[in-house]
Amino acid sequence: MLKITSAEFLQGVADLRQLPKNELREIVFIGRSNVGKSSLLNKLCNKKNLARSSSTPGKTREINYYIVNNGFYFVDLPGYGYAKVPEQMRAGWKKLIEEFLQRGEPIALAMQLIDARQEPTPLDLMMMDWLEYYEVPYLLVLTKSDKLPFSKLGKTVEAYRERFHGQLTEGCCHGVVPFSILKAEGRVDVLKIIEEHLSERPQAKKKAV
Repeated sequence: MLKITSAEFLQGVADLRQLPKNELREIVFIGRSNVGKSSLLNKLCNKKNLARSSSTPGKTREINYYIVNNGFYFVDLPGYGYAKVPEQMRAGWKKLIEEFLQRGEPIALAMQLIDARQEPTPLDLMMMDWLEYYEVPYLLVLTKSDKLPFSKLGKTVEAYRERFHGQLTEGCCHGVVPFSILKAEGRVDVLKIIEEHLSERPQAKKKAV
């Protein structure tokens, strides 16, 4: 299992021209506002206040880069789907994120976060479509899993596996993992999958047409 020995905030990126010069492999965190991206990133690194988060959901517009083990990046993308965000800001988010995914090679794995208590939103499904189109390997992480009774959580995970069977067997989805920040359940599984993808040789992905 991957052991994280160091993790530090590197920089915020509002324009892809500002991306780090050192093109290390990237583990990307994607999800709607207040789904728990920052908390998940902190828990994986065992650092309470590593990830930067806005006090107002949906207001963080930068891509935040963290250097991990001096060998790869954790990349926290701006959250999406918050109702009070102006339409112009949403359009800017869409352009930034789609251009980010088009880069292909540096991205080793994306974490698509969805609240275990809720159905995937249209924006969640759109993001999964983008990941499939640009052939970005991704993991479905069901956050806040401790909020569900154990019996219901098992059924929820199975329902996700059935719903996205095609993506799991023929697409770019590499699994469905429930994750609890409070209990750290799922941490070992996620770190193992991250390690597997970091060790794989980068491959060219689809470009925009």
